[in-house]
Amino acid sequence: MNATPRFLQLADVAEVLNISGAQVYALVRRGELRAIKIGGRGQWRVEANELEAYIERAYAEADEFVDSHPFVEGPASSKD
Repeated sequence: MNATPRFLQLADVAEVLNISGAQVYALVRRGELRAIKIGGRGQWRVEANELEAYIERAYAEADEFVDSHPFVEGPASSKD
């Protein structure tokens, strides 16, 4: 049996991403992270492969940012 569950609670996603549960909820509500609402109380669950897809998109966005905003070191300070 697979050790990783198919669906994760928002708290589990928050732990993986090292962010708050409120931030995960905001990602879901903005449509940045796909999730499903289940049960009578409407609890959110994120499929593990959707979390991985989100992470891949975040890496692609970060790569694009780095490519379009190269880091330029300032002038070296000379110490006399």
